[in-house]
Amino acid sequence: MQKLIIKGKKELSGTISVSGSKNATLPILAASLLAKNIKLTNVPVVKDIITMLELLRFIGVDSKLENKKKSILLKNNQKKINTLAPYKLVKTMRAGVLVLGPLLTKYKKAKVSLPGGCAIGTRPVDLHLLALKKLGAKIRIKDGYIFAEAKRGLKGTKIKFPSISVGATENALLAASYAKGKTTLINCALEPEVKELMLFLKKLGINIKTSGRKIIVEGKKFVNNKVKHKIISDRIEAGTYLIAGAIAGKKIILNQVDPHFLKYEINILKKMGVKISTKKNSILILKSTNLKKINISTKPYPGFPTDLQAQLMVLMTQAKGISTIKENIFENRFMHVPELKRMGAKIEIKNRTAYIFGPAKLTGAEVMATDLRASVCLVLAGLISDKRTIINRIYHLDRGYEFLENKLKKCRAKIHRIK
Repeated sequence: MQKLIIKGKKELSGTISVSGSKNATLPILAASLLAKNIKLTNVPVVKDIITMLELLRFIGVDSKLENKKKSILLKNNQKKINTLAPYKLVKTMRAGVLVLGPLLTKYKKAKVSLPGGCAIGTRPVDLHLLALKKLGAKIRIKDGYIFAEAKRGLKGTKIKFPSISVGATENALLAASYAKGKTTLINCALEPEVKELMLFLKKLGINIKTSGRKIIVEGKKFVNNKVKHKIISDRIEAGTYLIAGAIAGKKIILNQVDPHFLKYEINILKKMGVKISTKKNSILILKSTNLKKINISTKPYPGFPTDLQAQLMVLMTQAKGISTIKENIFENRFMHVPELKRMGAKIEIKNRTAYIFGPAKLTGAEVMATDLRASVCLVLAGLISDKRTIINRIYHLDRGYEFLENKLKKCRAKIHRIK
């Protein structure tokens, strides 16, 4: 099993190009089931994308990933469609459940395994199924699979989500795009990745309007069958490298990034004393000392993202005083805390709030990644630790970070992978 070895206390300096967004690409790949010919560019070559392409091939969509060009070509001839998404292809990636909506709405049936992914909480698909039932689907769960059927097709309706969910909003959007009539979705997630999916669906010819957290979709049976689309930059990857620059950098420049997507996060870092300046498509992070404590809560966009909580916690270990993080999205997203404590971090958990005491001297240790974002938080901790850090189970890291070691090496980090 592969591991990362990091020798810390190395000041970072250099330029990092931010990859395309994994979380924007995945629902758009699911949306390719609604059309015939799709070309996506600026695609991140990470494990979750590879897995999603394997799933689409199993279903019957031909795909070609061009690594060097960071592009994907998708062709759906609609002749050999398999409306099954098996456990073996969905177990490691929660986004696999997003094929449920397009399969059901276009082919009137679907059998999709209950999803896997990171073990950071229960993350039930209840809200996905609520939306599909409202649209007219008959659904039952048996033997770990979702069996969905709509013999007469889905029909537009009004759906109000009891809580905000990115995945449920995306699945409802996909299903409503091919349903008969108008669908009104209320209390929707409005992350940039959701807006990116809406932009792609509009290119297919779907009429979509938004007003606050309300989305109105006019279903359409015949879509534009040849569409090109460039994926937006990955704001979570960018945020991760922002924190890396704040914690270990002398001068780090992030390119190919939209600072607007990170407005809230940048303000948080500035309040902590991080030196940041932004341009249209780049961010500059300078060496930051005398970091200040801060209190945050994770919230749906435009609030602070749960996907950056673990990374920010590492920065908090270097701030003066007691910082706090209240986790409002996933109940098990503090599993990285015991590993950080092994490295010398002083952290206490009470209910859903972490109390981080700083500044703390971190020392390299052998640690274990428990999920995607936890794995990269251990990388950040390793960058500023004395001695050597060994990170196990880095397959989590490979699900969502493209060429992480190479990008950090270009900024003079001492990091390498072993088998």
